[in-house]
Amino acid sequence: MDVFNIKRTTPKLKESMANRKQKQDSEEESDCPDLEYNYGDTDTHLCEMAELYSYSELEDYQTNIQEFEKIMLALDLKPSWHNLSVENKNLVASRLLDLLEVSDKTKRINAARCVLYLLQGCWAECQSDKDQQANAKENVLFLYKFGVYNIFLNLLNMEIESVQFHRKTQINCTDSTNLRIILNVLYTFVEVLRVSEFEPGAEFKEFRENLLLEIGLPYSEDHIIVKLLGMITRFCSGLASYYPMKKVLLLLWKLILVLLGGMDTLSNLKNEYRKNVDLPELQEDPIEIIKTMRSSSPPPSSTDVINAQKRGTRQKRGLIKQSSLDESLVVMDLSYQNDEDLQDYEDQQLGMDDISSMKNIQEINDYRPQTPPTPLVIKGLPWIPKVRHKDLDFFLNLTRIKFLGLKLDNDIETLIGLPDPIHESVSIFKQYMYTSLADYQIKKEEIIQRSPLVMGEDDVKQTPAEVLYQAMLPNLPQHMIALLKILLAASPTSKAKSDSINIVADILPVDVPMSFSESVKLETDINRQKEIVVKAISGILLLLLKHFKANHIYQFEFISQHLVFANCIPLVIKFLNQNLVSYVSSKNTIPILDFPTCVIGDGPDLSLDNIEVGEFPLCSWRNVYSCINLLRVLNKITKWKHSRIMMLVIFKSAPILKKSLKVRHAMMQLYILKLLKMQAKYLGRAWRKSNMKTMSTIYQKVRHRLNDDWAYGNDLEARPTDFQIEERCLRSAVDKFNARRYSQQYDDEFTPSDFSINSALGKPFNLSNEFKQHYQIWLDQEVFQNNIDWNALLTDFEI
Repeated sequence: MDVFNIKRTTPKLKESMANRKQKQDSEEESDCPDLEYNYGDTDTHLCEMAELYSYSELEDYQTNIQEFEKIMLALDLKPSWHNLSVENKNLVASRLLDLLEVSDKTKRINAARCVLYLLQGCWAECQSDKDQQANAKENVLFLYKFGVYNIFLNLLNMEIESVQFHRKTQINCTDSTNLRIILNVLYTFVEVLRVSEFEPGAEFKEFRENLLLEIGLPYSEDHIIVKLLGMITRFCSGLASYYPMKKVLLLLWKLILVLLGGMDTLSNLKNEYRKNVDLPELQEDPIEIIKTMRSSSPPPSSTDVINAQKRGTRQKRGLIKQSSLDESLVVMDLSYQNDEDLQDYEDQQLGMDDISSMKNIQEINDYRPQTPPTPLVIKGLPWIPKVRHKDLDFFLNLTRIKFLGLKLDNDIETLIGLPDPIHESVSIFKQYMYTSLADYQIKKEEIIQRSPLVMGEDDVKQTPAEVLYQAMLPNLPQHMIALLKILLAASPTSKAKSDSINIVADILPVDVPMSFSESVKLETDINRQKEIVVKAISGILLLLLKHFKANHIYQFEFISQHLVFANCIPLVIKFLNQNLVSYVSSKNTIPILDFPTCVIGDGPDLSLDNIEVGEFPLCSWRNVYSCINLLRVLNKITKWKHSRIMMLVIFKSAPILKKSLKVRHAMMQLYILKLLKMQAKYLGRAWRKSNMKTMSTIYQKVRHRLNDDWAYGNDLEARPTDFQIEERCLRSAVDKFNARRYSQQYDDEFTPSDFSINSALGKPFNLSNEFKQHYQIWLDQEVFQNNIDWNALLTDFEI
């Protein structure tokens, strides 16, 4: 009978897969509606916790509560945590601490399961999601006071050092059980730390300050961020293929986020750094400006143009007099010159139809029934134009050569002999002059490199970004390569290869699923895991790039160069070369299996009827977040770098980016348009002529550089022969910066030698607390018990 059922479910599975493929193809052909999506540092706390657990961990929930009941039974207590008194809770916590430090590995892991159940909010005693979240936060504060976080850091180090040798060909979820439990506990601590900023009360404030202090300790080999990066490198090298990569990446992302800060913290840091070097504060908040922008209708595809040509000329519409205000408006006779004009006209007609049907809006079955009102759009360009010092200097040199036949480098004040229109142009340039923090840091570094003895060492403030950079510096190239390898393996456009890494090994079951529902659950779980991995990596890369750029430009350039060397540019282009409309609206989730829904109340009964039960948003938050982050990373590493912009042209990114404009979200479209703008001058006149609507959208939405003729292709500043020279000079400057600031050998070379014993004894020296405690023992062992031959010290030695 079982064999018969298997044979019956196989055609159903094939039919379901075919229906999903057909649905994706239909979505590709259809237009994407405006996405109601709010970009932020993270998703909601509930969603972030749900994405930590995979659907293959359903059995672990029951195992955790069973271990908790055993502990309570051994202490003669009822298995109800919230009904215990404070004394009994302390007793249970002390018992768990003892078990976490025993030598028996099985007992340690069972105690860790019990701790995980407590951090999960004791879900068996909860009636709703809110109760579970409140209990989880309360238990996190309680267990942190007992030092549970540091104990699990030690357990993580023990699991990393105990190398497992897998001789079997396939790895499944049982191989990573111990690591998954430990990472779940640590992630819960860090995630509650992230949301504790918005929680009232002195306990949350104290918890946040103490845990942040522990995470941001000065660089050492036991730093948790360094450990996690090492785990990623070992996983990609094949030495530890059983590591649960999704959990490692999520924990690393949240640690970097709470240590360095999100968008608001970064904006405050930029203004603080600019104020410290006497630069004016930033006048604009890019995120707030983007929120006021509206998405644009995508440009017509080649298929639309061909279909329009096949339809031939359209019938002209005559001018019809409007008899009353209730009737819909009809425009005048129009002749359509191209398909873009036709699309603009259709967009206008659609807007007029919406205006005329406002009275009957309740009768319309709209796809956005609760859409908030569109923010008021300010007339004019959204961004204040900017001019670099380099742009003004370049403009004046060309003008002086034209009118005077000479050049004055780095002189923007002398205007003698130039006509009045040039004077007016220079005054406008100076009005919008913008000096970035990066320009200031580059000039300061050039002065230090030119006169190291005179300038001396600059005072390096030990900010969290500085400490993290020092920790990552020795193995930073390997870390970037490992992150991009995992991103490639998780990309939907990458093909499975025999030598590629397996990032879903920690969710593969021991036995092959035999039912249709189990097969759909496994397929959904695999796709969901890949999406979460892409989300975490994109968040990590963007945080590192933005914070290192604010801390010092050459730290940013160092990590950017290694991303370029590791083929980050073609990888992101390959990721975007898919049906993004389908990707951002994918539904690779099963709501009834998400934590904590799957454990509160009756257990989930997965069947064909309820597999799609639940609320599905119009777009996937994590997929839109990943796309925007990868576009921002691509913008960061290619901005003002002509050789890297040429890589965008060589890898034919323009049609891929133009196709990506179908996703109607203002922020995503803005970063796509920025990428198109920087390479428009290299794409040729034919491309610009055939994409006039895209060029017009760039003009409307992207910031203007007053001296940038991106729309005409007259790039006199950059020549193809100078591209490699520019990259080599940048690499040389970065290497000199790292050698000067972080290499002791470089410091010894330029430090004056002082062999005077008086100056050596006169320098203040801070003794450690441990040495001060054992000072008497040191005197007895090293001074009083040793016989010193003073005559030998006066003997001349041959050198």
